[in-house]
Amino acid sequence: MTIDWWTLGLQTVNVLVLVWLLARFFWRPVAAMIEERRKAVQQTLAEAEAKRGEADAALADIKRTRMSFDGERQAILASAEEAAEKLRHERVAQGENEAAALRAAAQATIDQGKKAADKAWTERAGRLAIEIAQRLAARLDGAAVQTAFLDWLIADIGKLPIAVREGLTAPGVTLVLASAAPLSADDQARCGVRIGQALNATVQLDFTADPALIAGLELRGPSIIMRNSWQADLSHILADITNDSRS
Repeated sequence: MTIDWWTLGLQTVNVLVLVWLLARFFWRPVAAMIEERRKAVQQTLAEAEAKRGEADAALADIKRTRMSFDGERQAILASAEEAAEKLRHERVAQGENEAAALRAAAQATIDQGKKAADKAWTERAGRLAIEIAQRLAARLDGAAVQTAFLDWLIADIGKLPIAVREGLTAPGVTLVLASAAPLSADDQARCGVRIGQALNATVQLDFTADPALIAGLELRGPSIIMRNSWQADLSHILADITNDSRS
């Protein structure tokens, strides 16, 4: 086999020219395009990575916000439950206080009504007892009763202070002796003597009848009334009964 060196040389030159041409007009633009495309792809990847980072950050923010919302929701629910429980306790306490006040008011009304009824019955019973006593006293022996009340009146006069007794026997003073029934002349004289002896002086006496006394005597002076009668005793008894019913 014979090698044609001239042909081989020309073909080599042609190949070198072709390689130069390709390198000059094809590979460089293609490489530049590839490099530019690579940079664009890298930039796109970087932008995508940044977007993904932003998305991750936004997702993290959303998660934190959601967790915050959950915490706030739990806090709101707990606060609402606490407020409702407090309101329930307040309502229950208010209801109990109102019920206690109503019970106390009702009991006070019952006690007041009972006290008023007891007072009315006590006063009625006392007046009935006094009325019975008055009727019984009217049937007693007048002379014996009169003597007993005169003795009590003389004893009460003896207990008076000296200044009061001297005032009853001062010049110009007239005493009035009231009795339930008119006194006879003898009874008037007897009463005058005994009252004068008790006062240790001569007294000026006027006599009057007062059926309201029921029985007994009442000595009336300018500044003193000595009540010594069944009317006075029964009035004291009624007052004591009424006071006992009020206490």
